[in-house]
Amino acid sequence: LHYPDPDCVALRQALAKRWHLSPDRFAIGNGSSELIYLLPYALSLRHAVVVGPTFSEYERAVVAAGGRVTHIHATRRAQYQPSVEHILGAVQRGGRTIDALFLCNPNSPTGQVLEAASVLHIARRASAQGIWVIVDETFVEYCEEVTVLPQVARLPRLLVLRSLTKFYALPGLRIGYLAGAQDIIAALRGKQPPWSVNALAQEAACVALHDRRHVRQSLAFMRQERQRLVLALQALPGLTVFPSAANFLLVELPRSSRAGHCVQALRRQGLLIRDCSSVAGLNERTIRVAVRTPAQNRRVVATLQQWLAR
Repeated sequence: LHYPDPDCVALRQALAKRWHLSPDRFAIGNGSSELIYLLPYALSLRHAVVVGPTFSEYERAVVAAGGRVTHIHATRRAQYQPSVEHILGAVQRGGRTIDALFLCNPNSPTGQVLEAASVLHIARRASAQGIWVIVDETFVEYCEEVTVLPQVARLPRLLVLRSLTKFYALPGLRIGYLAGAQDIIAALRGKQPPWSVNALAQEAACVALHDRRHVRQSLAFMRQERQRLVLALQALPGLTVFPSAANFLLVELPRSSRAGHCVQALRRQGLLIRDCSSVAGLNERTIRVAVRTPAQNRRVVATLQQWLAR
């Protein structure tokens, strides 16, 4: 096995063909997390707005680079659906003190999604104030119609993150990419360690991009099985299941329950769910459940039912 291509030429060319953009508009990373941590340095970020409740690594990356973060949290009353008006209001109030806006779409861990037109409206307004708009589309393959990635050619301050490990089930290979303006991509790649992305990950990503059969089968399965799991969970007493466009569901336990206790109980039965009580903007009763095979989903529901009846 030879050394990996440090420039990921074949993969960047494959992405360029997929999105009808120049290869120079893509940076490949050791998972999208590596790119998230490089962005504050490449963009010299000092103050970022993060739309939540969401993935914690945006804040960690900005703080690690010496910056600070302001949060805008969607509310439970709105089922954690982000408010475009609130986002734009925060951007306007922050004015020139804000360098960047992080938006995860579809969002993790809530599963909520903004339409492409809304994201682009935010991007245009923020860009007019000199603010970078970083849209994390790690789970967007499950609702590809909301992607704004092609618009990076028209909006120079729009940057779009993608993962090749979630939808294609390759988390152990660690590979993701960033699309954006050529000068920013070049600046970010200049701060990237050499040999960052291994050869196996590069090759697997190229193959995955051409696997249209997997895309069709996965989307058809997810549409059907996600709804089946929603209905099964909603039938359990005291549970609240929030709308999701991704391959997971945000669930709120009854008032007398705590997410940590639930997660521990299911772990003892060999089932792993996510404790979301530590996510800023969510409460101590919130868990995230992945949409798995029908048999696995039935087992999760049955185990939850037993735990709730304890």
